[in-house]
Amino acid sequence: MDSNNRTKAIPGGRSSGIQSTALDPAVAKVLRSTYLLLAATMGFSAIMAGVSMAINAPFFGLWTLLPYVLCLWMTEKNKNNASGILWVFALTGWLGFTLGPILNMYMAARGAEPIMLALGSTALIFFAASAYVLTTRKNLSFMTGFLMTGILVAFIASIANYFLQIPVLSLTISAVFALLSSAMIMWQTSAIIHGGERNYISATVTLFVMIYNLFLSLLQIFGIMGSDD
Repeated sequence: MDSNNRTKAIPGGRSSGIQSTALDPAVAKVLRSTYLLLAATMGFSAIMAGVSMAINAPFFGLWTLLPYVLCLWMTEKNKNNASGILWVFALTGWLGFTLGPILNMYMAARGAEPIMLALGSTALIFFAASAYVLTTRKNLSFMTGFLMTGILVAFIASIANYFLQIPVLSLTISAVFALLSSAMIMWQTSAIIHGGERNYISATVTLFVMIYNLFLSLLQIFGIMGSDD
């Protein structure tokens, strides 16, 4: 028997032996490009957050959404050409800059502890969620409708609570966003390895925004838990 046959799966059936765990070259390329761009944008966003903290930039509130939506739209429009990368950096840089006032607020009120806890937890969740999907090769496309609906509902609830300022609702929304963001990280990783996402710019934006939301959600949770009020 040909030794090659022992490492190949029968199309549409069961494996005839030991199945290779190597990713398809096209998938590996998208995954590699996504992680490289994600690392670069995370670094740039951190620099912009530091600049914002240094100049004591004001809190932008809902005004954050206007440049965000513009950059998101331009990124999507140009995702298939080189200018899309510039818009990704514009988007992530803006989000990093708007993070500065929030970090300054927590530093003044609680010190660095909730920030470090949120940062460490975010990194741990991201790597654990990504590793789980990459290891198990789970196809999570069935979660698409649920996740999109959940994100939309949570977003609307967060806008409403911006005006209502209900602490319990704020904590609940943060917890929901943390769970949904974690699930979205797994969903996007699954979409890459199963061929549902072939554009690394779109994949990077989704992962970055979910990491950003996860960090903010955990920051608020740890901030409330550490409050003496």
